[in-house]
Amino acid sequence: MALKNKSTGQDAAADLPTWPVPQSAYIHVPFCRHRCGYCNFSVLPGRLDLADSFLEAIRIELQQLQHPAPVDTLFLGGGTPTRLSLEHLHRLFDLLDSWLPIRTGGELSVEANPEDINAELLDCLRSRGVNRISLGVQSFASPKLKILERTHDRAIASRAIEMAAAVIGNVSIDLIFAAPGETPQQWRDDVVYALSLPIHHLSTYSLTYEKGTQFWNRMRKGNLISVDEDDELQMYQDVRQMVSGAGWEHYEISNFAKPSFRCRHNLAYWQGRGWYAMGPGAAKFVDGRREVNHRSPTTYIRKVMDGQSPIAESEPIDNQQWACERAAFGIRMIDGVDLGLIAAETGVDVATLRQNEIARCVDSGWINAYGSHYQLTAAGILMADAVAAELL
Repeated sequence: MALKNKSTGQDAAADLPTWPVPQSAYIHVPFCRHRCGYCNFSVLPGRLDLADSFLEAIRIELQQLQHPAPVDTLFLGGGTPTRLSLEHLHRLFDLLDSWLPIRTGGELSVEANPEDINAELLDCLRSRGVNRISLGVQSFASPKLKILERTHDRAIASRAIEMAAAVIGNVSIDLIFAAPGETPQQWRDDVVYALSLPIHHLSTYSLTYEKGTQFWNRMRKGNLISVDEDDELQMYQDVRQMVSGAGWEHYEISNFAKPSFRCRHNLAYWQGRGWYAMGPGAAKFVDGRREVNHRSPTTYIRKVMDGQSPIAESEPIDNQQWACERAAFGIRMIDGVDLGLIAAETGVDVATLRQNEIARCVDSGWINAYGSHYQLTAAGILMADAVAAELL
């Protein structure tokens, strides 16, 4: 007689899901020109003298795969991967070609800052198969760029976008809104200018003041004042309207794309499909376990070079947690999430498990339900974090 799981009503055998074989990989390259005041990422400003040691650590960590693992998407983030010299970039790509080969038709993305872009770098990236580049523009307005401690200007950013579009083709940019002193009109000017350039993807983020950053400390001392909440909401509503009005797809809370240019790599995260990850601070999800490497780049390098594990956190994920996380991240997709599909793949019926929470979201006007498909309403898009929390 099959045992039943009391919380899900599923057979006990369903407690052992078939974990997806990762089809995506992320490599964290920590090098940067400097750490911006709002940055809380694992970065190593101005320490390119550690590039050789970093590449050796990546080589050793990749060897833990034991055999090549072909992927559909590969993302080099940071930090700023393009701070590496061309020689070091080629060495990194040689390692990735050996251990994480991209399948035909795959997506290979690299993050870069506008001031790093030149013809030689772009030729290098194209020759190594890079077909998507993500530029950390953040703004085109000089006063705002100064506040954000960025080292480029509108001319540098525009030229970088145009050059990257001509060589790589698929260009994505990041923009930050709600910077100190910014008005909704200034933000609209940034968006209008961005849409006039040859980009295919846009990610927009409200400026956050994370504990431990310079901006957090300055805000606590009263040296930085955050934007009024109503203005911040207006800025988000404005970008949604403007980008959608230009014929783009708003496909995730913070992300917009021209048709057929959604970021396939990020979709793997939001759909909970599993992914490899290497480098300092990198978080992977493989075989039902989430593991996060040490955030400190120097600690990461030292541990790997000393033959120790770089993992700082390790957590087994059961199928109930996996299902709920897939629902929580999936609901952030503007197209919505199919809880029936999640139930079929995980053995957990989130619609039943979270029926009271889902009912509250429906009654609040935040979610529409179409059979097993759940989708944020226009009001729910503004409450996405709260809805995700209910599903978790």
